[in-house]
Amino acid sequence: MNHKQVATDVIKAIGKDNMVAAAHCATRLRLVLKDDTKVDQAALDANDGVKGTFKVNGQYQVIIGPGDVNNVYDELIKQTGLQEVSTDDLKQIAAKNEKFNPVMAFIKLLSDIFVPLIPALVAGGLLMALNNVLTATDLFGSKSIIQMFPQIKGLEEMVNVMSAAPYVFLPILVGISGAKRFGANQFLGAVVGMMMTAPALAEGGTWSIFGLHIAIQSYTNQVIPALAAVYLLSIFEKWLHKKLPSAVDFTFTPLISVLLTGFLTFVIVGPVMKELSNWITDAIVWIYNTLGFVGTGIFGAVYSPIVLTGLHQSFPAIETQLISAFKAGKGAGDFIFVVASMANVAQGAATTAVYFLTKDHKMKGLSSSAAVSALLGITEPALFGVNLKLKFPFFCALIGSCVAATLAGLFHVIAVSMGSAGFIGFLSIDAHSIPLYLACELVSFAIAFTVTYLYGKSHNALVNPAVSSTTTVTEKDLNTAVTTESATIASPVTGTAEDLSQVNDEVFSQKMMGDGAAVLPSDGTIYAPVDGTITVAYETKHAYGLTSDNGAEVLIHVGLDTVNLKGEHFTSEVSQGQQVKAGDKLGTIDLDAVKAAGYDTTVMVVITNSNDYKDVKRLADGKVNHGDQLIEVAK
Repeated sequence: MNHKQVATDVIKAIGKDNMVAAAHCATRLRLVLKDDTKVDQAALDANDGVKGTFKVNGQYQVIIGPGDVNNVYDELIKQTGLQEVSTDDLKQIAAKNEKFNPVMAFIKLLSDIFVPLIPALVAGGLLMALNNVLTATDLFGSKSIIQMFPQIKGLEEMVNVMSAAPYVFLPILVGISGAKRFGANQFLGAVVGMMMTAPALAEGGTWSIFGLHIAIQSYTNQVIPALAAVYLLSIFEKWLHKKLPSAVDFTFTPLISVLLTGFLTFVIVGPVMKELSNWITDAIVWIYNTLGFVGTGIFGAVYSPIVLTGLHQSFPAIETQLISAFKAGKGAGDFIFVVASMANVAQGAATTAVYFLTKDHKMKGLSSSAAVSALLGITEPALFGVNLKLKFPFFCALIGSCVAATLAGLFHVIAVSMGSAGFIGFLSIDAHSIPLYLACELVSFAIAFTVTYLYGKSHNALVNPAVSSTTTVTEKDLNTAVTTESATIASPVTGTAEDLSQVNDEVFSQKMMGDGAAVLPSDGTIYAPVDGTITVAYETKHAYGLTSDNGAEVLIHVGLDTVNLKGEHFTSEVSQGQQVKAGDKLGTIDLDAVKAAGYDTTVMVVITNSNDYKDVKRLADGKVNHGDQLIEVAK
């Protein structure tokens, strides 16, 4: 790569005067710009030295690749005269530079609090769904499974207790996550949640304090009162930390913070916020009942565009309220989940159609994995990696989503728990509506797939712009096809293997750097996955680049955004140019310390020269030990 030329091209496309600050990590340039609309995106997309671009958290990121990005960055700094800054400093500059949008700030707040809770809510939701299947009548006959097999009644009661726990004690979960987001002590946040769900509150009655009569009410299943309470806690705690001397701060700050928060919550904040929560829930249910299938149809048509904005991250807060209202007999259930499922399946169907339309090997591999992910409820790889790139599949999918969501609204298909918004989402649906839910999902898939396929067939150049109408197959091609050379790359860590599309970073999930695999590590030691040469060994010790003896260029990226730690909690035992054997120790990561610092520890193993191979396939799924086969590459 001509690093100077790539830097020049990037500067020309973005604008020298348009840059505010620049930093880099193991794979990408991280830039803060004055105006993103002035970027010549077409020029960057056409540049062979640029593997992709995207914007996140006020940063415009240009993916260059390991071993090259630092040289391109040096040239960029030299040509622009910008001051070199760290990635941590860049985050602060980006935050100051980005225009404040109160709506998006509120959405991000809800996202930061509720996204970490989704695994707990999904687990409870699926257990709730299992309980529904066990107790529903007319699902497998006139009797429920429990009635047909009374000997498992105890199991049903046990499942019912487990399924209810995340929702009944939701204020505790919100207290923990909210405290982290607001900068309060997470354990004090949990205490506030516990106070609001204490069993004694369920008995009702009143407290009399100096003639003031306070109604006793429980806040189980509540979201908004818990958010308000933990926000109050954060205000008191921060103020007391500043005002109290260190000698008494440790003891009296928690005491006073919890006492004041609890008193105001039970007297004012809790009752007011609970009433507000009921109004919001009643309003949403009223809109659903009033607009009916027309409303769900419109929602189905705009759900995927909403995902592009990130607004959908706020929906779990609403859905938990709808589910709680349903369980209390005051609501229709969670229709948002149903619409989301129709939209996700439609996008997956459109991506599936692309798989059958394209002749490009890279696009075919990406569309196949992205389609499966979308059909199971994770649409980002399909949306950003396939459908939006080609444009027409995205819009064709909206047709299928709109029709299916209309039908779901017409037949009053609703969810009674949270889960995976895709084909397997039937587990979260009211038992009597499961057949109709599956029928609507099939309609969504069929329409989106058919419309996308037919449009793509009639506009072949959109899918295969570089494919000639005639192809000559030589004897050499036939021999190559018969004698395919393959090699394997081992897992550098022990843990749980998963697809790259599951990684919470667009560069890796969209496979901009190349195909490969991800591992959720259970052990912090990093080993060489191949025999080869260390081509990149970063000072921050969070990433390694290796070139194997058979030519595979392997990037091991330890954690997401861990470059910000500047090497803290990492060790490295190799240097650039060093020869290693598969199984040699490269370094370590203190998993607990990195997690405590708020970072994702997922290890990405990427074949950065994937285009040199006919196929890059993940071999492992689930539990994997270091040294086990993880990836296969075939020429």
